[in-house]
Amino acid sequence: MSTELTQEQIQKVLQGIAIPPQPQVMVDLQMEQLNPDCSIIEIARLISQDVGLSGSILKTVNSPLYKHANTITSIVQAVNLLGVNSVVNLVNALTIKGALSDHDIISLGHFWDMAMDIALTSSLIAKQIGVPNPEECYTLGLFHNCGIPLLMSRFAHYSDVLIESYATGTAGITEVENTLINTNHAVVGYYVGKSWNLPRYLCEAIHEHHRIIQTLSDEHANGRKKTLLAILKMAEHICGNYRVLGQHDIDHEWLRIADTVLLYLGISEYEYANLEAHITELGLGNNPYYG
Repeated sequence: MSTELTQEQIQKVLQGIAIPPQPQVMVDLQMEQLNPDCSIIEIARLISQDVGLSGSILKTVNSPLYKHANTITSIVQAVNLLGVNSVVNLVNALTIKGALSDHDIISLGHFWDMAMDIALTSSLIAKQIGVPNPEECYTLGLFHNCGIPLLMSRFAHYSDVLIESYATGTAGITEVENTLINTNHAVVGYYVGKSWNLPRYLCEAIHEHHRIIQTLSDEHANGRKKTLLAILKMAEHICGNYRVLGQHDIDHEWLRIADTVLLYLGISEYEYANLEAHITELGLGNNPYYG
């Protein structure tokens, strides 16, 4: 973050919001990962203890990104294909769900599917344009909006706040949130990331993902963070995040930042259009959830 919040400010931001703790399965997975004799079999066994986690692992490995000829049904095979880091990321995402009531989960609608689509699309974009460590793009795509379900459980009208935030063509999304509820999903997501011990630059990226113009123009900002954010904003637009969360047909934020994002990544409008078409062909872009 550009400036450190005081403890009093932090408490005010998080008032009434329960940051989910790192789950025991996550701890066990990390311990196994650090084991010199790390066993894929043991990792698969730990995952298999949770039905929801097992289902998410299989859903991910069978997504269009991996292009398998046959559907993967083995947890062991899925873990081998995904890698331990991606598995750990999925465990973290599911912990958010565990902090919510059934009513909260239902009210979020397609939020969970959108988070997965943006994560997969971010990873695919990174691979297509030759950015190293595409798994980091996946991580940011999966977690960048993790503050939204927590605010949804805190404020009964938060879905209306999001719609209003996405409606304006002038003020930023988090600026509108700050005006309406005195906090925003980016800053809450930052503290979730910190509670899970995500790298600092990833936590900062979560905090800054609606302030990308400022970040990209900051010559002292972490270069890896800048690239992650630029790819994330492309993925959000391609996946139709503005239609799902904001329920609008126009992506006002993308219109403001598109030229800056493409210039930073060295991508022409023609190259971007081809990339978007390729991702859409895979079934990841042009998300139909809205409506």
